[in-house]
Formats: sequence, C-alpha cells, structure tokens
Amino acid sequence: MTAVAPASPKRGGADRFRAIPEWSGPTTRLLHGAHRPDYNAGSVVPPIYQSTTFRYPPEFSESAERAGTYLYTRNENPTTEVATEIVRQLERAESARLFATGMAAMSATVESLVAPGDEVLQAGLVYGGTTDLLNDFLPRFGVTVRTISDDAALEPETAIRPETRLIVLESPTNPTLRVRDIARWAAAADGHGALLLVDNTFATPVNQTPLTLGADLVMESGTKYLGGHSDLMAGVIAGPAGLVARIDALAYHGATLDPFAGFLLARSLKTLTLRVARQNENGARVAAAAAAHPAVARVFYPGRASPEEEAIAARQMRGRGGVVTLSLRGGATAVDRFLRQLRFAHVASSFGGVETLVSVPVQTSHRRLPPEALRAARIDAGMVRLALGIEDPDDLVRDVNEALDRL
Repeated sequence: MTAVAPASPKRGGADRFRAIPEWSGPTTRLLHGAHRPDYNAGSVVPPIYQSTTFRYPPEFSESAERAGTYLYTRNENPTTEVATEIVRQLERAESARLFATGMAAMSATVESLVAPGDEVLQAGLVYGGTTDLLNDFLPRFGVTVRTISDDAALEPETAIRPETRLIVLESPTNPTLRVRDIARWAAAADGHGALLLVDNTFATPVNQTPLTLGADLVMESGTKYLGGHSDLMAGVIAGPAGLVARIDALAYHGATLDPFAGFLLARSLKTLTLRVARQNENGARVAAAAAAHPAVARVFYPGRASPEEEAIAARQMRGRGGVVTLSLRGGATAVDRFLRQLRFAHVASSFGGVETLVSVPVQTSHRRLPPEALRAARIDAGMVRLALGIEDPDDLVRDVNEALDRL
C-alpha cells in the first residue's frame, strides 16, 4: 500500500504555487490550488506558455533543473503544470503527470512498470482500448497477461499469483458499471508484492480517491469528466513520486500534453465538482426511472449489481456518477428506435461532457471484443450507455421515459 502524502504547493523542488490551507475543500482547491504569484500582469487566469523551449542561464546544470528552471515543453511547461498540480491535489497524490490522451497515460504506465517474464492481471472488464493494449501489445515483449472474469474479481486474494507484478483494475467498469473493492484489492496486492493501478475515469476524484484506499497508482482519462466539455484530450497518472518518476522516464519520449490543451484542462477543472454533482443527480434519477419501465430488461449503475457491490459503493464512493447503462428487451432493434427518439442526447462515443451522449458498446468501446468475450462480460446488442450531462434532471427523465414508451 502506498502512503498518501498531504497536499503541498511544492512540485519539482520549487515553491511555484501559492500555498493553500490543508482544510480547503475540493471546489476551493480547483479554483485556488495552483495559483502562481508570478502570472503576467497579475492575471487571474493562468496564461498560455505556447513555447516549446525556454532560455536557461549559462551556469545551468542538471542539478539546477529541479530547482525551477524550465528547459523544454516535452519535459515541463508552466501552463500544463497548473492542471497537473490541481489534479495531484484532487487525487491526494505526491506526484502527477499529464499525457496527450488517457490511453497514452495507460500505455506509458504499463510499459514503465513491467518487464519480460512479468505477469499483468486484468481484473475483470476494462475499457476496450486498455484490453487491446494488454492483450495485443504486451505479449510481443514477453509479458504475460491474464484476464479474470467480473465475478472472479470479487475475490482478489485468489486471483493474484506470485508472478503477478501489475494489476489493472477499473471501478466502476465500462460499460456494466460493476464496483470493485479497491481497498481489498490493494491489501491483496501488497501481500504479493504487486502494484495496483486503478482506472478512476468513471468515478472521478470527486466521487472516489483510490490512492486513499491503498491503490499504488490512479489513472484518469482527462478527455472525459476532467475536461468535461468534449473539446480536449488528455490523460493523467498520479501516485507516489518514485513511481511517477519511473513513468516520467518513458513519458519524456513522447505523448506529452501540449500547452493549449493544458490551459483548456485547467479551465475545465474549475467547475468539476459542480458538474459532477449534477451528473450524479442525473445518473441516480435516470437509473431509478428506467428501472421502472417495462421496456428495460436491466439497469446497470454502480451498486445495483448486488447487495455486496452496493455496500462497497457506499463505503468507497461519495457519488455514483452520471453514466447509466440499459439493456433493452427488444435487442438491437429497440436500441435503434430508442436512439432515434431521444431529444436531448447526441449519439456519440465518449462520456463526461456537459451534454448527454448515448452510445452502443458493441459498436464503440467494446467493438473489438469477440462474441464469447462479450457474452462473458454480459454485453449484448440490446445494451445502450447513457452518459448524462448537466441538463435539468426532470428533462432527462422525461426524455428517456418518452423514448422508451415509443419502442
């Protein structure tokens, strides 16, 4: 288990950010947790340093680099480090690193932490891109990947083997929204000397902080809730400084977030808690309404899978999120009709934006899974994923109910 350091204004050995009291809440941190006193002309909004390189003093040495001197944007940039610091504080981490996409963050992390002969354990269903990375790419380099079922992921103590070096876990899962006991997985990983990497994209650090539950590293796709407006791509890894430094060594070779995207991400993070609160409300309301409709065979929402998972969700999550997955009784035909009837939703992949997006997992996130894997994961052609935005709750409930009525 990795100890979680208290929030600190220090990064890279330099007091670049104005200190904020430890008692500050998450929304206050989003607004004030990464303010630099040296902003140009006293700017309230962080400026964009759209520069690839920076002047440095003639007496510069490698030891001076960590004392506050910028060299090259691929390594560090004054704009992107603002968003990095905000996320670091939200995740309750010692260190964090931003990437160009969520998959860039996942790829760099996995490739930095395993070697030929190691085993990576995929603990149940994860995002399709992560599945491709683990199963199609890693075996080429002598890394064994073992995948267990969602039900087997309820018993981490029996799932981990002596050769397991890294565990990739997602909670809630995509698209069935199963909940994993992160603290239990962390304890089991510690007992075997394995590292636990948790994809926290669906929960966000507003609803869940895996590092405080014992995870070694947390990954987020900043493209989703952190960005929140469907207009940027980003990824983040957060955790202890030593582990993040190992990932940095690979990150320097590419996949760094550019300054303008970093500026957009810092802008978006200011409203993260407000957006997620509304999306939590919309998720709970739509899930309850859909569960009562005869056209719906099953509703997938964090905690609904079983009393055991409800207890886990109540224990480790502060909110259940804005994604609801429905299994419609009429299969693919019903899904097609449902999508055509919605008023306040874009049929599109991705999630976490202010507008509601609706997608079909067999056509998007998990389209590359073979039929047997889809059946094992309980993903079928009648499944539709609702990624609810910040629209008025009554409007979304009415829209979904009326679309279901027309099937």
